Amino acid sequence: MAWFKRKKKAQSNPGTLDRAAGKEDLAHLAGFISARTGVEAYLEPKTTVTETTVMLIAHDGEWTRRRVAGRQGAFALAEKYDIPLYEAEKTGYPQRKRDFDARRKAARRKG
Repeated sequence: MAWFKRKKKAQSNPGTLDRAAGKEDLAHLAGFISARTGVEAYLEPKTTVTETTVMLIAHDGEWTRRRVAGRQGAFALAEKYDIPLYEAEKTGYPQRKRDFDARRKAARRKG
């Protein structure tokens, strides 16, 4: 006889602790693409903490990251906006992103 039975809570999104991609995520990505030049997409795989995400990086290194509806969602986004898509696990991120982050960090230190 079990004295302490625990009922498992139904998870709305089994496998990760994050929420799924929404319309606001896609709208943000579309806005970033339309407002900048030289944008490239980097697919980031699903983890135990986050869903599949895409990092968009502009020509000057400015970037943004949002959730997408899996690999298919990332490929559909890249095709729709005619931008290149790379797998971050295989290619890594471009140097211009790291340079942008370094410039932003230096500017914050200056005040």
